[in-house]
Amino acid sequence: MPRATIIGSGPNGLSAAVCLARAGYRVHIIEASDTVGGGVRTLPLTLPGFQHDVCSAVHPAAASEFFRAFGLQNRIKWITPDISYAHPLDRGEAAIAWRDIERTASQLGSDGRAWQRLLAPLSEAIEAVADFTGNSLLRVPRQPVRAAQFGLRTLAQGTALARHTFRGDHAAALLSGVIAHAAARLPSPAAAAAGLLLAAHAHAGGWPFPHGGAQSIADALLDDVIAHGGTIETSRRIDDIAALDWGDASRGDLLMLNTSPRVLLGHPSLPARYARAIARYRYGTAAAKVDYALDGPVPWQHPDVALSPTVHLGGTRDEIWAAENAVAAGHIPEQPYVLAVQPSTLDDSRAPENHSVLWAYMHVPHGYPGDPTEAITAQVERFAPGFRDRIVAHAATPASEREAINPAEIGGDIYGGGFTLRQAVQRPVVSATPWRTPLRGVYLASAATPPGPGITGMPGWHAARTALHDAGERVGLTDLFGAR
Repeated sequence: MPRATIIGSGPNGLSAAVCLARAGYRVHIIEASDTVGGGVRTLPLTLPGFQHDVCSAVHPAAASEFFRAFGLQNRIKWITPDISYAHPLDRGEAAIAWRDIERTASQLGSDGRAWQRLLAPLSEAIEAVADFTGNSLLRVPRQPVRAAQFGLRTLAQGTALARHTFRGDHAAALLSGVIAHAAARLPSPAAAAAGLLLAAHAHAGGWPFPHGGAQSIADALLDDVIAHGGTIETSRRIDDIAALDWGDASRGDLLMLNTSPRVLLGHPSLPARYARAIARYRYGTAAAKVDYALDGPVPWQHPDVALSPTVHLGGTRDEIWAAENAVAAGHIPEQPYVLAVQPSTLDDSRAPENHSVLWAYMHVPHGYPGDPTEAITAQVERFAPGFRDRIVAHAATPASEREAINPAEIGGDIYGGGFTLRQAVQRPVVSATPWRTPLRGVYLASAATPPGPGITGMPGWHAARTALHDAGERVGLTDLFGAR
């Protein structure tokens, strides 16, 4: 039986492990941390009884092709809110992205029709959009008309033309808040593509999150690996694969890297041209995070914001653009864009009775060592006066410390590499099969490969499928999981 060694137990490493174990490989996973899951872990980061997601918390991309085939929807308990995301503004106002697009449009005044024209065609064809964005951009799309619709909207929202889409502040802020997830200079086509995909999911299946925390995603994947004979080893960090005994490629043994591509650079057999490409691969804007334990819900001025697990803080579109562009230029903005998640609004398992948790991060320059607590707290307080008084405890994670928690987050970049238009294609090299490395039997299965960031499991599936194809096995998801 051939072996497959997986370095890293994030969702992409686990998805590769699931596929290879089901394909008949003897799978062994090696994880640097003492807990499994990478970006989908849940831990008591502040006080006992308060469960915080270490990185990813809300998962619209769980509707990916891989997770649909895997049946993730039925393996864990999901909570799908009526509000996908909320965007508070000054003077107690707010823009709300309801799962119902017509309800959303009805509250955006004169911009309601423009909102529907922009997003309804994408949300109605979400599987086609997810197929196009969930694969290498060098592949011919299965539904070219839908891909063209998405591409034209991306170009419009990724340039200065975005200023002409909406007349008022509410719709413009609502869309800018979701586009700013990409942690990139604004406007930009790459950020617009990421934001439009998320916004389309918001009005399709919504933005669900797992009851009890993101850890349940990792646990469901690992359970499947173990059920098919796989094993897991934690608290072992691999920085040099040349010193790793992972098997014999001539016997069909595989090494899957759910890591930064930089781990390849020390290998003596790595071709110089590929090594130069890996060395040129850039890591971008980082995330600095604060987890809060609260003695009650966040006191938002607008009541609907209290109903939304995901909240974007940053004010108007111009304020968000200014904040993100300051970070891209290497500065800390006075009014940062903050992405916050309050799972306790719908999940009472996350905190003791009458208490709640809040997860919030701001974008900062790569490797920034500063404590983000005051900047984030002040931005929440701006839209929720009295928030400071609710804080029982907090735990800050500066960008400079994220790599110690997850070795794949170079300099605090949680996206596996700067998400620019160039690196959407060159991720980490320009190739129709970028998951394959020049080293025989060695494959990349991380967010540094297409389709990039997001909890989709797709980089892991693409890496496993490429390896199986190289071994002479043409395997599809239905072969592994059956038709669903």
